[in-house]
Amino acid sequence: MLTRNDCARHDAGDPLAGFRERFALPPDVIYLDGNSLGALPRDTPARVAALIETEWGRDLITSWNRHAWIELPARLGDKIARLIGAAPGEVAVADSTSVNLFKLLSGALDLVPERRVVLSDTGNFPTDLYVAQGLLGLRCGRLALRTVEETALIDAIDGETAVVLLTQVNYRTGRLHDLHDVTAAAHRAGALVLWDLSHSAGALPVALNAAGADFAVGCGYKYLNGGPGAPAFLFVAGRHQERLRPPLSGWMGHEAPFAFDPDYRPARGIARQLCGTPAILSLAALEVGVDLMLEADLGALRTKSMALGALFVDLVEQRCAGVLTLASPRDPAARGSQVSLRHPHGYAIVQALIARGVIADFRAPDILRFGFAPLYLRHVDVWDAVAQLADIMQSRAWDKPEFHRRAAVT
Repeated sequence: MLTRNDCARHDAGDPLAGFRERFALPPDVIYLDGNSLGALPRDTPARVAALIETEWGRDLITSWNRHAWIELPARLGDKIARLIGAAPGEVAVADSTSVNLFKLLSGALDLVPERRVVLSDTGNFPTDLYVAQGLLGLRCGRLALRTVEETALIDAIDGETAVVLLTQVNYRTGRLHDLHDVTAAAHRAGALVLWDLSHSAGALPVALNAAGADFAVGCGYKYLNGGPGAPAFLFVAGRHQERLRPPLSGWMGHEAPFAFDPDYRPARGIARQLCGTPAILSLAALEVGVDLMLEADLGALRTKSMALGALFVDLVEQRCAGVLTLASPRDPAARGSQVSLRHPHGYAIVQALIARGVIADFRAPDILRFGFAPLYLRHVDVWDAVAQLADIMQSRAWDKPEFHRRAAVT
């Protein structure tokens, strides 16, 4: 049986070990929720402070040119492109994931006007389905949203399918859709695909162009460590860019924003997907996280991610046998950088863990979700987290009134 000393030896030989010191992690916390909100990079406060004090405080509005604020959405987009297998000029950073999804889904539907179905899976992240429902409602009933079980997705793509809308990593179970196979199946049927990469960008290698992907969106505050509410990104394959007319035709997506022309003319390329004024403070914080991620080898990142998840599963099954049910795929290659367990009192168990400094999260109705961000998580952290989980289950420490009271955010 693996021991904690064995875990420490793994950590000593970890090629990513040095990245842990680049994050401001509390010493008494084991953070297993980087799949929901990434940890704070140590360089972020200084970068944001310099922007506030010097660029905004001293140079004021001249910083749009002097410090190239105006270039941030494109510059940061090109950096994220390197993490998701896209080319320069195919990614921009703007708005939120939900707003970007609305923009791209609307544009994609206009490219296939003869088709009427948006196809998704029943386990997709709810906001993606909500956005689709809202958009289709604006189309006066001409279009429909159809959802099927994950395993039936490819077989459900047919001649009526306009757009396949999917999150690559299931937010509850961590199950990983095959980006290449789904995209190929959609294209064979004449449909387009819009991927949500919120739970995969920065956690595992993504190869959008190699798979022939059409569109993608993703958030900046999970594995990219951009901070709470960080701006999102969107990807439009080069072959679609000049045909895609954005439904939110804001001034930053205009061909000449500072001409102040009363009539909208879309900019060329990915720039037309911009809308309002860029959120400079948030973009600067996100750039620190992305720059840090770009220093890491994505292959090593994925290898460590799978090893941490496999260790967690093995330890849980050894120490919590018959008490918790695995909700994620057993094969590490079939899931993203998270492992989920099921228990009828999952919420209370997570609260008991948090009270002991092990931060995970809960997803209704019964999912305990554990994220493994390889840049700052160690094998010994996994060992110690499971030790606390086992003690909580064996002692029923979770069954206290304070752990059953639901907070606004779970």
